[in-house]
Amino acid sequence: MTLPRLAVTIGDVAGIGPEITAKALLNHDDLRTRCIPVVVGDEAAMRRGVLNVGGDPSAIRVITSVSEAKNLPGTIELLQTGPSLADVPLGLLSAAAGDGAYRFVVEACRLAREGEVDGIVTAPLNKAAMHAGGHNWPGHTELLAHEFGVKNFSLVLSAGDLYFFHLTTHVSMRQAIEGITFDRTLNVLELAGAFARSMGKPNELIGLAGLNPHAGENRLFGDEDADILAPAVAAARARGLNVVGPLPGDALIPAAVRGKYNLAVVCYHDQGHAPFKAVYGDDGVNITVGLPVVRVSVDHGTAFDIAGKGIAREASLVLSLERAAELAPGWDHVWQAAQAA
Repeated sequence: MTLPRLAVTIGDVAGIGPEITAKALLNHDDLRTRCIPVVVGDEAAMRRGVLNVGGDPSAIRVITSVSEAKNLPGTIELLQTGPSLADVPLGLLSAAAGDGAYRFVVEACRLAREGEVDGIVTAPLNKAAMHAGGHNWPGHTELLAHEFGVKNFSLVLSAGDLYFFHLTTHVSMRQAIEGITFDRTLNVLELAGAFARSMGKPNELIGLAGLNPHAGENRLFGDEDADILAPAVAAARARGLNVVGPLPGDALIPAAVRGKYNLAVVCYHDQGHAPFKAVYGDDGVNITVGLPVVRVSVDHGTAFDIAGKGIAREASLVLSLERAAELAPGWDHVWQAAQAA
């Protein structure tokens, strides 16, 4: 069987991205039986990352194309992307690092568009650094959507068979409320349904969390649930989706964790991220649904406070590689279903 080729971006080099990449690729040889990981990043940053986790920098092999990757255990095959970032200090906000993180993602997208890789796995970037570097994207998800030219997409947190789709993510609460429209809600419900169909579960139950406490409780605590979310659920059901809601978030999410819902749609970043990370920690990943190739990311940040100490855990990145390798061979079904949504 042909192994999926995965572009692994190392994120912000002032953070823990190079270190967790080094640990994942040098200490988990079983990954080589699942995928061909090719690092898209910076040689100097990776050398420092390898040293900081007690590895041998000679393990790094700079290549000029994905086709040169040999996928040997104990190696890190790297595509140098842009000028060296050797002078970037660890643990500090850096425009150069932000620009580098942006370049790595853009290059990974190019490789995917041209068919050189089958998926993308991303280590964390720092949004403020990326903005300082001149690239004003809210985060990975929106940048990836732009690079692939897609409009209907969702950040999805996943652990095992559980998937949390998000209506809004990296915006202020005021902007989140403004961004929760009938069209956006229906689009994400259809994405969730398309994702379920691609997995062979066309009647999968989808739960939608309410925006307000108690899902508005008959307009006592706001009108958005009744005026926006409920009509979107009705429209989704009319299109054949098995959707319920809006349900109080503090009821839906615990029920999802217990297994009643494998697919849940939440309204804003912390409504999904806070409980998800509290329950799953390193056992969760971030998937972007709506792209033509699979993209999976760690569900944590750059951790500037521990960068260079060699103590950052690589578990989420290893899981991201495993999930991307698992999803990549059948991702075209997800893409086709999403386009039909």
